[in-house]
This record gives sequence, structure tokens and C-alpha cells, in this order.
Amino acid sequence: MEKTLGLLLMIGLGLILQRKISSSDQLKGIKVVILCVALPATIFVALLKVELSGMMVALPLLALLINTILLVAFKFSAGALVKITPGRKRTIMMLLQSLAPGLSCFPFISEYLGDESLALAALADVGNKLFVLILLYLLAMHWYYKYNGASTTGSKMKLKSMIIAMISEPINLVMMAALALMAMGINLSSLPESLSLVILRLSSIMAPLILLFIGLAVRINRNDFAVILRLLSWRSGLMLVISGLVLLFIPGFSTATALLIIVLPQSSCSFWPFAHMNTVQNLENEGSHHTFDTSFALSLLACSLPFSTLLIMGVFSFESIMINPVYTLFTGFILLIGAFVPYLLQKLRSLFSAGDATLATPQEKEVEGHASIAAEKILIDTN
Repeated sequence: MEKTLGLLLMIGLGLILQRKISSSDQLKGIKVVILCVALPATIFVALLKVELSGMMVALPLLALLINTILLVAFKFSAGALVKITPGRKRTIMMLLQSLAPGLSCFPFISEYLGDESLALAALADVGNKLFVLILLYLLAMHWYYKYNGASTTGSKMKLKSMIIAMISEPINLVMMAALALMAMGINLSSLPESLSLVILRLSSIMAPLILLFIGLAVRINRNDFAVILRLLSWRSGLMLVISGLVLLFIPGFSTATALLIIVLPQSSCSFWPFAHMNTVQNLENEGSHHTFDTSFALSLLACSLPFSTLLIMGVFSFESIMINPVYTLFTGFILLIGAFVPYLLQKLRSLFSAGDATLATPQEKEVEGHASIAAEKILIDTN
């Protein structure tokens, strides 16, 4: 609890600094330092401390499975979850199944579980990146061509550039370098002392920078807050139920692995789907059909980061309780029920109103019929 309180205080410091660091360019600069320097250094150190095993190959596939489950589940739950326009539904489908563990999950895995768990989480994120960068881009362009009747010319070039961007991303370059060194039997102590010292010092700034960034980046659109809260509760609840079922039917995990199974799917929504939506928006003509609602996407992203952060910190603060699959399932069902409360209340209201209409006496129905006929006569005379 003391560790959690300390991390919350750093997030609070970021909130205080919003007045000093408020422009998007300043926030972008901090994010670049995190994603291109601090986080790659931390993952590099973590990977060099782990022994290669066959299980690591399955981790990206498991992350892909999480993405797919979220995509399919929302498609069938959307009608009961929220009343939204088709464009907003496509927007939510793009964002909710994406994961951004770098900003929302990795620092807490590093703080609470250590480098070995962080390395496993980083490997699992490879599958998520493939889904977010390639498959979601293809989905976004499919919707754009379908609803705008656009030509597919240039889509292959864009896909090629997205693959190059994924390979050249600093985190992925560092992971490839670390895996190559591991295959040759080289660890951190084998590197020159000056190089290992620089890497270790850069990795030490990751957690404070990310916590400050979370506090600085929180921006919430009040008009959409209730809808977004239901969506995020549904997403987290569904993932907690799935994690609880895994822990229940496949017992024997270590405490660190069990917590990793719980917290990694709780990562916030990724920024990459928003980049794909911006690409589509730039292709659309002014006044034409809009495939996505980008303003709502920004609000969802802004709420997702603090929501995931608080939930992940809550899991780690009560880890002795949460590793019990019964409590994990219970928490997940509570979040799911909370997400569907407005829908259930609406159904109850319609049920009671239908019952009241059925209970009306024949005299009341006759009076209502006469009133309706009189109103129609007045309307005809007026016309």
C-alpha cells in the first residue's frame, strides 16, 4: 500500500504540473523520451536477465487472442451496452481491443513483479503490436472503402510503410537486439561497463517519467464521460472474467505469473488505432460520410489511461486477494454488471410501462379512443 501511495503521489504531481506543461508539443516530447529511450532501455535490461524458452513463442499468440476476443465480444455486446451511431461504434471497435502496456502496465510490472515478468510482458506485446499496427489498419481501410466507395490505390504502399514503422520502432529494435544477444549467450554483465551503466541509468527513469506523464495527459470530455466509463468497465470486467477462468481451470501458476495474466489485459487503449482513424479522415472529402468519430476517440483515449492505471495499481495493492480466481471473477462480474446497469434499467422501465398499459380498464381504453378520434377531427378541420 505504501508503494502504491508513492506511485499515486507521482501521478498527482503530474496533475499539478498541468499548468506548467500544457501544450501538446511538450507532452509529445515527454512521450518520445519515454517510448524511445527509457522504456527500450528497461526492456533491454529485463530481457538480458531472462533465459530463452519455448513458452516465449506462445506469448505473442496469447496477446493476439486477447485482441480478437475483445473485438468479437464488443461486436455482439454493443447494442446492449450503449446506444451509438455506426461511426462511433466503429471507433470503439478500433480502440477497445487495442492494448498500450508501455505507458499503462509496464512501469507497474517492473515496480511490483521485477524484470523477468517485464520481459515476458514485452514479448507478449509483440502479438498485440502486430494486431494493432497491421490488422487494425486493414480493418480501418476496409470500412473506409466500404462506406465511401473509394479506390484501393495506394493501400499496399501504406501497409508496407506500417510494417516498416513497426520494425523500426525503438522498442522492437531493442527487443530484436536483446534476443540476438541472448541467443549468443551474452548478458548485461558481458557488455562494457560504461555501456551497461548508461543503459541501467536510462532504465531507472522510466517509472517516474511515465507516472508524471499519466498525470499530465489526463483530459476528460464530460459530455461523453458516462458512456466511456461503461465501455471501459465492460472491457476490464470481461478481461478479469477471462483471467479468472484461466487461473481457475489452469492452477499452479506462480504469484508473479498469475498477476501478469490479470494485469496485462488491463492495459489502456493504444494510440495507434487513432492514428489509423486520422489517416482515414485525411482521405475523406469535406462533407462526405465519416467512417470514424475522432473527437470521441480522443476522449476515450484520455479516460482509458487513468482508468487502467488505477485498476492495475488496485490489483497489485491487493495481490494476495486478486490471485484467488474467485475474487478475480467476482470483481470482473461486478464491473460487467455496472456496465450494463443503464440497459437493464431501461428494460425494467419498458416492462413496467407495458404492464401498466395491459392493466388499463376497458373504460379508460374507450376514453383514450374517443380522445384520439376527436384530436384527428380537429386536425382535419384545421387543415
